[in-house]
Amino acid sequence: MLLGGALAWPLVALRSMHAHVAAVAAPLAAGDTAAARDAVRLIVGRDPARLDAPGVGRAALESLAENTSDGIVAPVVWGIVAGLPGIAAYKAINTLDSMIGHRSARYADFGMAAARLDDVANWIPARLTGLLFAATAPRPRAALRAMARDARRHRSPNAGWPEAAMAGALGLRLSGPRLYGDTWAEEPWLNGAAPDPAPGDLGRGLALYRRAMAAMLAALAALALL
Repeated sequence: MLLGGALAWPLVALRSMHAHVAAVAAPLAAGDTAAARDAVRLIVGRDPARLDAPGVGRAALESLAENTSDGIVAPVVWGIVAGLPGIAAYKAINTLDSMIGHRSARYADFGMAAARLDDVANWIPARLTGLLFAATAPRPRAALRAMARDARRHRSPNAGWPEAAMAGALGLRLSGPRLYGDTWAEEPWLNGAAPDPAPGDLGRGLALYRRAMAAMLAALAALALL
């Protein structure tokens, strides 16, 4: 068990996810939007050059929510199901989706297959991540309401669950229209009646992330004891 845990640890992005979002939070709180844009560029697919401070905050929180599912909860779930090979197989699927799972003429054939396989692999982990955020939120009911109401409105069958839960938990709106390259995507709002994130809200999002991950680790410890 110890050897498997040591080999699996590099495949679970527990610390790096926190570090990347914290690198956005610090300059944003200091009022340095340009530096925050440079930092958020590393974790989002959209063009951050045209994002204002609330847009940078939304992008960072959305990435935190989605990548908690893709980068942490999903590998753990597949590790429980199939051990270290399960984690490695999941990471291969997820990386393939990141490389070619795009809606474009270049990747229309192989990309569609990669994206659908990733959707299947993340179906359960995404919903578990949303429940983890709701369970550890200061406002669990608000998180659950936002998730139940808005998760299915997201263009992804999975990303909407953790993102909507985080939006409801923090009392903010996420997603919404954004620019990918030269293409303007009219994405729906999640928890759309709430305000945009303020610079300090990234710290609240990171605190929620830490609580959710602590709850996940406690559940894993209990499962190991059983």
